[in-house]
Amino acid sequence: MLDPVKVGILGLGTVGGGVVNVLQRNAKEIANRAGRGVQVTHASVRDVSKPRSCPTDGIVLSEQPTDIVNRDDIEVVLELIGGTTRAYDLVMKAIANGKHVITANKALIALHGNEIFAEAQKVGVNVAFEAAVAGGIPIIKAIREGLSGNKINWLAGIINGTTNFILTEMREKGRDFNDVLKEAQALGYAEADPTFDIEGIDAAHKLTILSSIAFGVPLNFEATYTEGITKIERLDVEYAEQFGYRIKHLGFARCTDNGVEMRVHPTLIPASRLIANVNGVMNAVLVNGDAVGPTLYYGAGAGSEPTASAVVSDLVEVVRTLTVDPENRVPHLAFQPGSIAQKVRFLPMDEVVTAYYLRLLADDRPGVLAEVARILSETGISIEAVSQKEPPEGVNQTDVVLLTHKVKEKHLNEAIKRIEALQSIKGAVKRIRVESLH
Repeated sequence: MLDPVKVGILGLGTVGGGVVNVLQRNAKEIANRAGRGVQVTHASVRDVSKPRSCPTDGIVLSEQPTDIVNRDDIEVVLELIGGTTRAYDLVMKAIANGKHVITANKALIALHGNEIFAEAQKVGVNVAFEAAVAGGIPIIKAIREGLSGNKINWLAGIINGTTNFILTEMREKGRDFNDVLKEAQALGYAEADPTFDIEGIDAAHKLTILSSIAFGVPLNFEATYTEGITKIERLDVEYAEQFGYRIKHLGFARCTDNGVEMRVHPTLIPASRLIANVNGVMNAVLVNGDAVGPTLYYGAGAGSEPTASAVVSDLVEVVRTLTVDPENRVPHLAFQPGSIAQKVRFLPMDEVVTAYYLRLLADDRPGVLAEVARILSETGISIEAVSQKEPPEGVNQTDVVLLTHKVKEKHLNEAIKRIEALQSIKGAVKRIRVESLH
């Protein structure tokens, strides 16, 4: 067998430590699969004196990550420090030095992947990023390779464990959003500043990547509509259940004749769908191909060893291809570089067609529902179901909840504006999109 491939790791924190542990524990299996051994020889850390979650015998630690990317004897660099500015500089330097790169950094790929892959293509090195989406679920390889015989029609994913945990707790235990968020932070599921998770940015980074490899389009994070879960109330969760739906924070992408639609937002999903029953911090991605139909991928979306599993799978792939001509490797974004569509129309939300859940606070008097129905009818919107609660004694207002059939979002926006202008309607109309995921 050939000499082991020497690897340098940028960042020896939760994921980096997990990678070292998996590589050491499964060294024999990994070598047998890759065709040669893998040896981590160097790692960069913020503080060399800090205790580690993995053994560091035989690993030279440095507080200067440039020491790693500039070493002639290192063939593969693992970027596990996160962020986009310094990580981008280090990755581009590693590529310029002729090193293969593996990253778990979804923001880096979503925002800068186009230029990173172009540079890697010029130099003839590989950039792998399985761990950037859905942790330990091998969804990148599934779409890029396992479903390569399909035209992907659409995909939908629960791709952020924090938001899924919060919505699960709200549904199962009747808790309020802020209460569950505090627990998620205490458990380590959410950061002290949870903005990236609860506002949907993390999921949007991941959906951008999935859309690119599914449809053969450039990475375009700016075209991804992004909406978080901060406005979801316990009432909405309860009403959705009564209609036979679950609220999930869903990333949804579809390739249509009018363009590519990419959106992340709270979504009502029929409770009978498998993906609607993915709970807690788990992730799942549903992919619909023209030949295979719907396929579901489920597993841990984060964590030390689940993420390490994806990083090591990329490492095995890179080691296998070290002797392969760059032109014959699996393309970074699934399609050959010259086949990536450059003139792509990404649909604005105004043109997206879907069904909707509407909740409005209305005066409890005859004729109010008729006024609302008239406005919906005049804007071409038909009602699928309606529920009006009897208000408590002495209360003159009540919640009216409607499910609509599919409609273009700009028409719904027009209808909502007119409904909110009615004297009988108090405050803003709550709107949540609905996907049947047939």
